[in-house]
Amino acid sequence: MPDVTARHLAEGSRNVIRIASRPRRTGAGFASRAQCWVYLPGVHRKLVLFDIDGTLLHTHGAGRRAIHAALFNEMGAEATASRVRFDGKTDPQIVRELLAEAAHDDRDDDERIAAVCRQYVDLLAVELEAGTCQTTVYPGVVDLLNRIEARRDTVLGLLTGNVAEGARLKLGSAGIVPDRFRVGAYGSDHHERSRLPAIAAARAEGLMGRIPTGPDIVILGDTPADMTCGLEVGARGIGVATGSYDTAALLAAGAYAAFESFAELEPVIAAIYA
Repeated sequence: MPDVTARHLAEGSRNVIRIASRPRRTGAGFASRAQCWVYLPGVHRKLVLFDIDGTLLHTHGAGRRAIHAALFNEMGAEATASRVRFDGKTDPQIVRELLAEAAHDDRDDDERIAAVCRQYVDLLAVELEAGTCQTTVYPGVVDLLNRIEARRDTVLGLLTGNVAEGARLKLGSAGIVPDRFRVGAYGSDHHERSRLPAIAAARAEGLMGRIPTGPDIVILGDTPADMTCGLEVGARGIGVATGSYDTAALLAAGAYAAFESFAELEPVIAAIYA
């Protein structure tokens, strides 16, 4: 195993562990255990979670069209003129709000809402394959993902309001391999976004050897909801103004840092690992 250095101890690295040897027999009985410190460079210290829509990519209305169509097909509810905002919300929450706006009798029926979400995924696949729009990946996203994924001290993941299969479809349409994100929490896990950081952290335990908390969880997103959803677990929120909110709104929501885009990588990397 690699030897620990003074720098590793000074940094308080979570990659440094203490190992106690077996007690050794002496003439007076058992001596105390000898202890040493060992540095494990492959141990993960950070869980970095990305939102999808407005943060990594833009599907030019494919999701909105698909959810409106699914709502009409499944529930007979017309929502094309709706004023419900989609950004920062989970797919089930969006369906609930659209049904409430339409005063639909089944607006609180979890099974009917789940049925709408299932049909939405089917219709989203059609929208994304139709060629009527091309998914746009925002500046700097590919390079940022590559940089983070290459680090041995980081688990790369997703925290998104998309249902899981919808997330895979959108990422795939942008040429981003979904499986590069080793953990994820989705709208299909819970309709309240604030529940998702704890779910993602629990899923990272097998990779990190612990459930991360505090600033060891970093959430990158484009809405105030992304900045506030991790408060319960003490996560650090980092905002990007490629969606509907500017940097001032993201900072006002509690972002540790906010950027116009991910085009300049070094300041973003510095904020993640500060």
